[in-house]
Amino acid sequence: MANLVNLENVSKSFGVRPLLDGVSLGVGEGDRIGVVGLNGGGKTTLLEVLAGIAEPDDGRVSQNRGLRMAVVTQRTELPPDSTVRNAVIDPLGFDAEHQWAADARVRSILDGLGITALGLDSAVGTMSGGERRRVALAAALVRELDLVVLDEPTNHLDVEGVRWLAEHLLARRTALVVVTHDRWFLDTVCTRTWEVVGGRVEQYEGGYADWVFARAERARLADTAEEKRRNLARKELAWLRRGAPARTSKPRYRIEAAEALISDVPEPRDKVELMAFAKRRLGRTVLELEDATLTVGRDRVLVRDLTWRIGPGDRVGIVGVNGSGKTTLLRALAGEREMAAGKRIQGQTVKLAHLSQELHDLDGSMRVLEAVEEVARRVVLGKQELSASQLAEKFGFSSQKQWTPVSDLSGGERRRLQMCRLLMAEPNVLLLDEPTNDLDIDTLQQLEDLLDSWPGTLVVISHDRYLVERVCDQVVALFGDGGLTDLPGGIEEYLRRRDAQRGEAEAVSSPVKKVAGAAEQRAARKEVARLERRLEVLQKKEAELHAALAEAATDPDRLLKLDASLRAVLEEASDVEAQWMVAAEAAEG
Repeated sequence: MANLVNLENVSKSFGVRPLLDGVSLGVGEGDRIGVVGLNGGGKTTLLEVLAGIAEPDDGRVSQNRGLRMAVVTQRTELPPDSTVRNAVIDPLGFDAEHQWAADARVRSILDGLGITALGLDSAVGTMSGGERRRVALAAALVRELDLVVLDEPTNHLDVEGVRWLAEHLLARRTALVVVTHDRWFLDTVCTRTWEVVGGRVEQYEGGYADWVFARAERARLADTAEEKRRNLARKELAWLRRGAPARTSKPRYRIEAAEALISDVPEPRDKVELMAFAKRRLGRTVLELEDATLTVGRDRVLVRDLTWRIGPGDRVGIVGVNGSGKTTLLRALAGEREMAAGKRIQGQTVKLAHLSQELHDLDGSMRVLEAVEEVARRVVLGKQELSASQLAEKFGFSSQKQWTPVSDLSGGERRRLQMCRLLMAEPNVLLLDEPTNDLDIDTLQQLEDLLDSWPGTLVVISHDRYLVERVCDQVVALFGDGGLTDLPGGIEEYLRRRDAQRGEAEAVSSPVKKVAGAAEQRAARKEVARLERRLEVLQKKEAELHAALAEAATDPDRLLKLDASLRAVLEEASDVEAQWMVAAEAAEG
């Protein structure tokens, strides 16, 4: 059977650096291939060359005649003046305006990716980057395809959305090539793995667990220069083998050899020892919310009368659908968001660090190592003592990269630097909001290795199921009922409860969806228009403040004032976006 796409001796360089060097490979019908490797190692370049977006410097790329292919990369752009309907529905060529609603497959994709909630007549240009990515993904998936090429499709999906996407791709016969750092997604969906390393593409059978085993086996036979990678791979393998049976039940997974490789690997962390150490550092009181009520806008309640006590050594993961209030709750916990009612209590010995989704501006003229050493030159994390350079290396900054000016870093690299600076301050309480965004798998393993042995209190929001399962001992969820629900069964229990919620909602509602009254819809449309105008004003303010921050790089006092103004603008924008989502859903009916 002929391949859909073939690469023959393909090379591609940027400057003097070869990203692909004499690569030959093919994608066959029904292949589901996961692409892994270090950030900047050539994964996106491989996808773009394979898809015909970028031309190779040498070699040949050939595609089957009539190949139906869709590509969604981080550079995919939709026309800013188009609506969701223009981008997703119109290209399908339905005769009647509402005929698409009778197509169960199209409706499933729109609902699964949260596009229905965005509103089909919403303008793409007013959406956040994550919303635009979801619209672009929907526009690809609604088509009949032979091959779909995706670059980090799970980045802007919640846990539920990641599961839906995995199930959707498994149900289709479409071939898939996907770059992702979501290890659960890789293990669930992919039947083959490509690792882009040193200009080559190493090919493996199976998904993430199989790749980890193969890499650990390869490292076992390598020289001592591979010791660091070998130890990390063995720790990850040990965790995978000790976890849920679903991760270790593949028939081709060589269990006896795996057990031999990990026979001397200790448990990821000694919970008793870390808890005792945390209590000595933190005392009894860490962070508490008493009778807390958090609202968005005038009348939307996220949590009501919540009492939540987080103790020394607690390791908590927060899950919930996008827009459920996870980030707002974490900011209230950090003391950065006012509550409508209730009080926040912080222990006297608490030294708190909060990794938010926003990037804090740093002096662009500083080198990476200087930015880390500005906080401290050495740090003790659990039983490890590290220099600033060693910690920076764990976050993917090689000794050479550490002399790069901050202004030359990508968004993902700045986020890694932000995390590195937080840990250099030796906090005893960590609040992390989506810490895995823009991290490659190697850096994820390094981060998890640090957090495994970190003796403090940890609260983390993440859609990365493996990270939550590995570093957290407790999972709580926001279900939209005003409370915070403890989930002894972890993320699996969360997904079961969400399925039950949807089933109850469908049973209560009639088979034909109720249409909102004309007057209510008109009012909702007016509210949408008002909120869109406000968002435009806030986006303009944000751009002006970023420009002012760049000009004030040498004025610390002005920088502090501008940073405070920027935080206020971002907070209001977040609230307005949440209100807009509710109004848009009502306007759509």
